[in-house]
Amino acid sequence: MSGGEAIRRGVFVSLEGGEGAGKSTALAALREGLQEAGYAVVATREPGGTPLGEGLRTLLLDPALATLPEAELLLMFAARAQLVRELILPALARGQAVVSDRFTDASFAYQGGGRGLDSGWIAELERRAAGIRPDLTILLDIGVAEGLQRVRSRGGELDRIEAERGEFFERVRAAYLARAAAEPARFRVIDASRPVEAVMADVRAALAGWLRSRA
Repeated sequence: MSGGEAIRRGVFVSLEGGEGAGKSTALAALREGLQEAGYAVVATREPGGTPLGEGLRTLLLDPALATLPEAELLLMFAARAQLVRELILPALARGQAVVSDRFTDASFAYQGGGRGLDSGWIAELERRAAGIRPDLTILLDIGVAEGLQRVRSRGGELDRIEAERGEFFERVRAAYLARAAAEPARFRVIDASRPVEAVMADVRAALAGWLRSRA
């Protein structure tokens, strides 16, 4: 694939992982790697990325609100539908690279694994409300205890999700790993328990290898 073709063809990369996995740092590494490959990059997050999505994010993460699992899932997909049509699809049509801090796999992990909601329902929402999957998904995997320790060491108030019990996050982690095992062509799983330099080196290498495979 020539450089011109690469720029004309948009790519969609998502970044997934449990709490404290280091996604913010990895997002910057992915953005830099894609820019070096010749892409204009649009970075976003879930829930969020649009005015509607950011408003729903505030509701979803408010520790003062008790939200039913079903309501949580539907709000997530409302934000996602808006993000796909307002930001992701237009960017891909322009030949840009989109990097998202979480996407639909997070719903299978958090609302499916963590909350116990039916994966078939989530898959139907994915098909109807999102209608797109990432080309590449980087999963930062870290043990629950270590990840939560990182989150709590930052100080400040925990959001509604971060305040969940360890058992919840064990189910989330298991669901993520099951997704990765089921779709090895799309997922790259990286051990995020190591020093940040080693993790970021693996993130960059995973992206570079995937880009080479498309050439």
